[in-house]
Amino acid sequence: MVTKKKVLVIGKNGQLGSEIGHQAQSFLDLNFTFTSSAELDLTDSAQMVNYFSSNRYDVVINCAAYTNVEGAEASEEEARLVNAIGVKNLAELCFLNKIFLIHISTDYVFDGSTGYPINEDVTPNPLGVYGRTKLEGEQFIIVSGCDHLIFRISWLYSQFGDNFVKTIANLSASKKELKVVYDQVGTPTSSIDFSRFLLKIIEDGNYLKFQGIYHYANQGVCSWYDFAYQIVQILQHDCRVVPVLSDEYPSKVKRPNYVVLNKRKLCKHFRVEISHWNDSLRHFLTNHKGLICNNQISI
Repeated sequence: MVTKKKVLVIGKNGQLGSEIGHQAQSFLDLNFTFTSSAELDLTDSAQMVNYFSSNRYDVVINCAAYTNVEGAEASEEEARLVNAIGVKNLAELCFLNKIFLIHISTDYVFDGSTGYPINEDVTPNPLGVYGRTKLEGEQFIIVSGCDHLIFRISWLYSQFGDNFVKTIANLSASKKELKVVYDQVGTPTSSIDFSRFLLKIIEDGNYLKFQGIYHYANQGVCSWYDFAYQIVQILQHDCRVVPVLSDEYPSKVKRPNYVVLNKRKLCKHFRVEISHWNDSLRHFLTNHKGLICNNQISI
């Protein structure tokens, strides 16, 4: 009898953690445990030590993070506690207990000044607290010596939680016009595509073959305006999307203007084909249109 790999998913209530929970039923060779911050607090080192002394896992997927980019500027200590110190606690325990750590990071570790797709060797230079604390978390994992994969992703959306797709879908259903910035460029990441990728490499054991940092997003490039325009077009909402410059929306956070993640290394090592962002977006909206139009998906 083959023993199922035991997988702990931390951050079960977030976008990605929720999507992994949704997809888990298709991966019968994996034995899942899901925890929220109320059940397992990364920042409580005593609780963490006690938990891992009582529970054994082969793989931990860390989806927990302080993701409020604006809020992080005013709450740097709180953001650092979750995104850096909590990750340090987790990585050290994974090292001690010989657990493979899969950690989710962000494109916000870059400043967006390159003007070309960014590979994993480009030196990070975060512009704000969120990016800085996420980068610290990455560095703590590397220093810990634990076996790990770090995936930087961008513009994540799903049927769960708050995200750009759901916001535009809801607003365009009731408004005649939406203004969206066109001078910030990147690539959306479908949580469905990414979660299936993660679970597949765990199920088939490929996660053990390669370690380090990888970039993941859907293929292609777009601005937030392009992204919003496609959402409205696919849903056939009677709403005009107007391109504007980001300086029309003053913010405490300086966001990177161009962060397109180069996925060549990931595609080569894991032998995966990643869908174009427009195809994945169309698939997502087609399958969830009824929920959105009935306002069952809240923002």
